[in-house]
Amino acid sequence: MSAAERIRGGLENLAALASRVASEQAEAIAAIATRYEETLRRGGTLFFAGNGGSAADAQHIATEYVVRYQTHRPGLRAVALTTDSSLLTACANDMGFDEVFARQIESLGKSGDLLILHSTSGERPNVLRAALAAKARGIPVIAFLGKGGGQLRDHAVVSLIVPSDDTARIQELHLAIEHVLCEIVEDRMRGP
Repeated sequence: MSAAERIRGGLENLAALASRVASEQAEAIAAIATRYEETLRRGGTLFFAGNGGSAADAQHIATEYVVRYQTHRPGLRAVALTTDSSLLTACANDMGFDEVFARQIESLGKSGDLLILHSTSGERPNVLRAALAAKARGIPVIAFLGKGGGQLRDHAVVSLIVPSDDTARIQELHLAIEHVLCEIVEDRMRGP
């Protein structure tokens, strides 16, 4: 297979997966947009977390809300729980890596906030512990998942599951969907 054929095939497969998600999960995505908007309008904070590439996505999306996405507007309350290296390493050292997100939710989260977890498997203990910590505080959880959703699916008020076992494709679609959500929320927040 030539490089050009591999490129065409890879992008066509991604496009087909994106089309399937759009067709099958548009209502779930719309529900997530509404949750984000309601949280922000009430003065709540959107907390984002994930591991590895999903941690990078959490940081990227939180930044879009705080700084701006496509339009100049007042900043919106969003925090990536993946960015404080001192906090993450101290918590991992003293309490274990499974607690790095839960501890932040316990310390910073309040009723009226929203926790958004990105996980390609839905099985990592630290995201599961974060979901449980959020639920204990009355903070709803939104889960961006793949590979069937795993255990995390059962702890979320809305789960968006990309029907794939390919980590890269799952993360690519999570980020694309988050960008669509950001556009919708940004548009609604500047509306009447």
